[in-house]
Amino acid sequence: MTDIDPDDVKAMRKQGDFRAFLRQQIAEGQARKAPARPAPAPKPPGHVPGAWPAGSRPPSRIPAAPPGAWAAALERHRDGSQTGTTCECPGCLTPSQEDQ
Repeated sequence: MTDIDPDDVKAMRKQGDFRAFLRQQIAEGQARKAPARPAPAPKPPGHVPGAWPAGSRPPSRIPAAPPGAWAAALERHRDGSQTGTTCECPGCLTPSQEDQ
């Protein structure tokens, strides 16, 4: 029974079934509701919001490269000892190749 008219309500009130009918309608409506969201997982013991987890620390700064490290890396790249290939262009000669 989905549609009721005033005559149905009058008849239910005479029989004393109107309250039971309304309770049944409420129960069916509540059963159709979407299920509740699951509760979030509990926080680990000792959790402090916004802080680093226990036993960890922020990352440290990257240490500065020693003097000449960039020049040495560029030389290794140009002569192919780092990659296994050599650069063929004339502008990429290493200082050791220029001496030859």
